[in-house]
Amino acid sequence: MQSPRHTFDTQLHALEQRLLRMGSFVEEMLEDSVKALVDKDVSLAEEVIRRDDVADELDLDIETSCMHMLALQQPLSKDLRVIGTALKITTDLERIGDYSVDIAKTALELVSEPVIKPLVRIPQMAQATARMVRGALEAFVSRDPDKIEEVVRLDDEVDELNRQVWNMMIQEMQENPSTVSRAAHLILVARYLERIADHAVNVAERVQYMETGVLRQLASSHQML
Repeated sequence: MQSPRHTFDTQLHALEQRLLRMGSFVEEMLEDSVKALVDKDVSLAEEVIRRDDVADELDLDIETSCMHMLALQQPLSKDLRVIGTALKITTDLERIGDYSVDIAKTALELVSEPVIKPLVRIPQMAQATARMVRGALEAFVSRDPDKIEEVVRLDDEVDELNRQVWNMMIQEMQENPSTVSRAAHLILVARYLERIADHAVNVAERVQYMETGVLRQLASSHQML
């Protein structure tokens, strides 16, 4: 017969694997939404939008698992922080999926519009934010503080790229009023990516709290709406 501790550890490992699967899923949503934007791929954008229901189901599955562990295992303080962190993380991952859907919807809005200029910084932002999401989840599983530091470093990179997109699009709107709508959509896309980065930092903060019992803000630019 397995001991209660062994049973809990087995369930905890399964929970971590569910979080990684959800993280990989929303990371793919993010990457595909930006690819749909760059390539003007209607079918891919629509596929990302459809995946939102799957992300919601993964969120509910993880929440249910956490509630089950809390009810039946009576975890101690550190274990309680792990489960609480998992509950918070899944909320952030669900929001990342939502923002990816927003980007896909913007891709559909722009699919028939002429390109203002080749998209370079927005795909760079998407790559960095995807790495942040992956790194934050790896930090949760491996308890690796270096992963947390990498997430914070990449957040600064995303913020700088966001500022560059903003400045370029404002200048474009001033010089070419006919591009106002298209430029405004691209500003929104960059804003969505910046918000995804904030959620990745949020996950890293939760992991730090899980390990230390102290919740502190990791990045001065980190704000949530």
